[in-house]
Amino acid sequence: MPRFDRYLLSQLMVVFGFFSLVLVFVYWINRAVVLFDQLIADGQSAVVFLEFTALTLPNAIRLVLPIAAVAASIYVTNRMSSESELVVVQATGFSPYRMARPIITFGVTVALLLSVLTHFLVPISSGRLADRTSEISQNVTARLLSEGRFQHPTDGVTIYIREVTSNGELKGLFLSDNRTPDRRVTYTARSALLVRSDTGPKLVMFDGQAQALTVETRRLSITSFSDFAYDIGGLIDDTDDTARSFREMPTIDLINPSPAILAEANRTRGTLVQEGHSRFTQPLFALVGALIGFATLMVGSFSRFGVWRQVNFAVFLIIALKLIENKLTDQVETNPDQWMLMYLPTGLGLAAAYGLLWLSTKPTLFVRRKRGMA
Repeated sequence: MPRFDRYLLSQLMVVFGFFSLVLVFVYWINRAVVLFDQLIADGQSAVVFLEFTALTLPNAIRLVLPIAAVAASIYVTNRMSSESELVVVQATGFSPYRMARPIITFGVTVALLLSVLTHFLVPISSGRLADRTSEISQNVTARLLSEGRFQHPTDGVTIYIREVTSNGELKGLFLSDNRTPDRRVTYTARSALLVRSDTGPKLVMFDGQAQALTVETRRLSITSFSDFAYDIGGLIDDTDDTARSFREMPTIDLINPSPAILAEANRTRGTLVQEGHSRFTQPLFALVGALIGFATLMVGSFSRFGVWRQVNFAVFLIIALKLIENKLTDQVETNPDQWMLMYLPTGLGLAAAYGLLWLSTKPTLFVRRKRGMA
């Protein structure tokens, strides 16, 4: 690789790494605050919190890498232009097309990193995160066995436990079930145990009473029991743990989903096809963004006031391409047979970058326009 290519590529990678770290850190902090409130409030340890935040990192990196690539391309090109480095390189005979070669290498490198994330790491981490979330939701001990305070695991249910012994026995149990509008039941027990069965977790109460109040007649019936089993499976999220989210599925299953995949994902064919092809278009957009950032700043002559007009135009082009991409994505979800439309923004972006590089090879066009206006 020629010296100029190595120099420009090294500058791009350094700035890209800096922007990526900053953006990932900001996203991670925002996500960590939400996870901290959810997990610590449910009685989970700091180790579980760190595990969950680590599993969200691949998706966070996937989101910020294209932005970091565009920012690095614009920043490095702007700095080299303001310090006249690009002018010196052009004076040696390098054309804008030739100077774009390290930009292409940089964009392809970022696209490959994003491909690994979108096709492998993000689905794997999403699946693992879903499994751990299910395990936490099924951890009855963490959610219900908290002594000395009233808990509301679901609407209409209140549980109070006076003491939890070291062997897991619950002392002084109070349970109020008001989920049925016309009937309210209150259970009290001297002690209780949590047991697991084939039909779900059960709360076995000993030496207690069940007070049932019929709201319409205001009639109260009291039943004493020596032991009573209460099904608490309804107090826990009972979503299907075996069903995968479509974001966890392999790309090949999404591009051409079978009836079994459609039934498992419980989504339309258009949604799955759109998700599968988006795993290809997202890495490509990083390449397109880097090229547009470079090509836009190459247009126009040197100015002491910088190239902020070109920067704004580059941002405008990227936003316009994203808007087109979002519009076409909705269309593909409606009609999955038009999946090729998802690659149209990539083609438009490459054409725009090529056109801007061609304009940068014709600086006399701008000089003539200024003279004509004068």
